[in-house]
Amino acid sequence: MSLLVVGLSHRSAPVSVLERAALHADAQAKLAQDTVAAEPATEAALLATCNRIELYADVDKFHAGVAELSTLLAQHSGVGLEELTPYLYVHYEDRAVHHLFSVACGLDSMVVGEGQILGQIKDSLARAQELHTAGRLLNDLFQQALRVGKRAHSETGIDRAGQSLVTFGLEQLALETPVEDWARGKRALVIGAGSMSSLAAATLARAGVAEVVVANRTGERAERLAQILTEADDHAVRARAVPMDAVAAELTRADIAVSCTGATGLVLTAEAVAAAFEGRTGESAADLAADARTGEAAIAEPAPLPPTSVGTEDDCPLDVSAPGLTASGFSVMGEAAVAGMDAATLEQHAVWAAGGAVERREAERRGPEADAELIGALAATAAALGRIPERRRPEPVVGLPRPEPVLFLLDLAMPRDIDAAAHRLAGVRLVDIESLAEASADAPMAADVDDVRRIVSDEVAAFGAAQRAAHITPTVVALRTMAADVVAGEIARLEGRLPGLDSRQRGEIRQAVHRVVDKLLHAPTVRVKQLAAEPGGAGYADALRTLFDLDQEAVAAVSRAENRNQQDQQDVQHQNVRNRGPA
Repeated sequence: MSLLVVGLSHRSAPVSVLERAALHADAQAKLAQDTVAAEPATEAALLATCNRIELYADVDKFHAGVAELSTLLAQHSGVGLEELTPYLYVHYEDRAVHHLFSVACGLDSMVVGEGQILGQIKDSLARAQELHTAGRLLNDLFQQALRVGKRAHSETGIDRAGQSLVTFGLEQLALETPVEDWARGKRALVIGAGSMSSLAAATLARAGVAEVVVANRTGERAERLAQILTEADDHAVRARAVPMDAVAAELTRADIAVSCTGATGLVLTAEAVAAAFEGRTGESAADLAADARTGEAAIAEPAPLPPTSVGTEDDCPLDVSAPGLTASGFSVMGEAAVAGMDAATLEQHAVWAAGGAVERREAERRGPEADAELIGALAATAAALGRIPERRRPEPVVGLPRPEPVLFLLDLAMPRDIDAAAHRLAGVRLVDIESLAEASADAPMAADVDDVRRIVSDEVAAFGAAQRAAHITPTVVALRTMAADVVAGEIARLEGRLPGLDSRQRGEIRQAVHRVVDKLLHAPTVRVKQLAAEPGGAGYADALRTLFDLDQEAVAAVSRAENRNQQDQQDVQHQNVRNRGPA
């Protein structure tokens, strides 16, 4: 069996596709179960975050596995396979291990080094264990990924290379102002009470906001989060919980709103944000935006210029009698003058501008094929000589600055909670996953990233060696079991032939025979494990079975027993967690 991952993330797909492909909790569980039910896969786990959807599986056939996992992702996300396929990436075997370890260390995050992903990987493993879709391979893989991520954060300065998505988002809202100075004394509204929303609420509390209001569909979770914020030792803040239907009213009081829910539709429309802004300031945000556009247009439109060059050129093919032409103030040799001309007139004008002449009647006799040739020739000329020069450049446009924002919105949900059109409202500043992706593209990379990459490479090699060694373990166990059966049979036969032996003598003989067998098997089994751990060592298990004529079913029985023991241990762990209740 082999490890395969098929997925898409902010690095491979636009936010619009990630939004549509996002899966709610029930759909995630169904996808994992359907993957295990499919023929190529025996294990499955789904890592679904705000900016990635990745399906991990243990498959016996690569091409069939890729086709099946891609199809299942398309079916459960609702995005057509043909549309989804260009954005999918595939990793196999060691490359799949390398990818997950890099994700766990924050190297593949939107903000490099953020630590939120470790909790998401842990949750993904817990869901797969609860659904019984994770076997030995994925359990080992995800648990090792968690250890690698923790090692990277403890042994390097990867935390300095980036921050959590929440911190980065707040920094984008605050622009050049330190978050603590920007947030101090403001009132915050947090929509949602999940892990990301809770992190946002705690971050805002530490930054010094005056109040945090938590809105959630489940009132108990909102009240619990508000209580935690109120009773925190290091960043206690005035906090209260409200139902979701109170969001509109609370938004009129808030200075900052952070939203991260699992809703499949918009939580805040642009109209709701505009209404909240108007209720807060008494001035319509839409009107402010319209005033801003009007001001920009007034500044952008230059005063009419005297048509000094229009109509004064001899034999100019331009129709200078066209309405409004003489008031535009551009040169007859400028780009604006020739915009919209048909190919024949464009050729005539180009030849005239170059100092030649052309008969319009001859140009008009040309057909569509000639037009295409003329356009191609003109494009080639423009590429070689550059743009047609303007005799008089327009005055530079001075943009009208937007009013300073008084309402700050941070949307960390995928799909988005807040209508993207809200960013056009004057007095409102919106930062969402898409704008965070653009901002983080230019974020500086810390030198510690190289150290983390070395850790990942070393851990991938170690994990591969451990998996290859583990692959031969059932064969070694079956061999030793067979040897023990042979010893037991020979001891029984010897006791039948020598009935006069006392118990001490029987014990000595039994120990001697066992020691001989153990010594004979020790060196070969240790060596075969070492060889199997090396790249390309998978064939040693087959060689061992062939040399000792081991029963394949006996080897498979050992593997099944080990898997059952591991599953029983996981069930006990889950039961203990349920008995303890939430932390």
